[in-house]
Amino acid sequence: MSVEDVKDTGREVLRRTRLHDGRVFDLVGEEVRLDPADPDGVLREFVDHPGAVAVVALRGDAGAEEVLLVHQYRHPVRAQLWEIPAGLLDVDGEDHREAAARELYEEADLRAERWDVLVDYFTSPGGSSESLRIYLARDLTEVPHHEQHEREDEERDMPKAWVPLDEAVAAVHAGRLHNPSAVVGILAAESARSRGWAPLRAVTDPWMR
Repeated sequence: MSVEDVKDTGREVLRRTRLHDGRVFDLVGEEVRLDPADPDGVLREFVDHPGAVAVVALRGDAGAEEVLLVHQYRHPVRAQLWEIPAGLLDVDGEDHREAAARELYEEADLRAERWDVLVDYFTSPGGSSESLRIYLARDLTEVPHHEQHEREDEERDMPKAWVPLDEAVAAVHAGRLHNPSAVVGILAAESARSRGWAPLRAVTDPWMR
């Protein structure tokens, strides 16, 4: 059995109801016909999400790379989590790579000259439409203090740490990192590094959202 590209199967949606209008995402219900021979559909309720991007930012010499982590409070799980910079695709028409660059600038005061696609995934496909693309950012420079983004709300006091990539991988396996984008991105970065970065994709590579 081979793993193929994800495809839209085109299952017919008979009706759609918006159950809740949220500030960031909505809750919707759809009656979908899973069996073409079945005249009735089945109800599926899920979070209708705009999608997001995240960034594994690496610095340092080959074999001794460090990854940037940010410490952010996440209220639903009542915990301060170590994460990689990330954000919503909530600006109409914004290029995905530019959105990632914006998040790296706003959350980490960094710019990157080199960008690659690291991995794409659905965050919770049984209950959310969110698709997330993780970029690898390298050749980093610090944003001058007078050009830095003024953070608000939970981003106001968000400590940063540069962690050796090997230590970050060990933290994933030890259960010390819980943010899904950090877990997926760090493991994907280590996998790509172990193969001389050959698995990296161009930023123009198609993305099913």
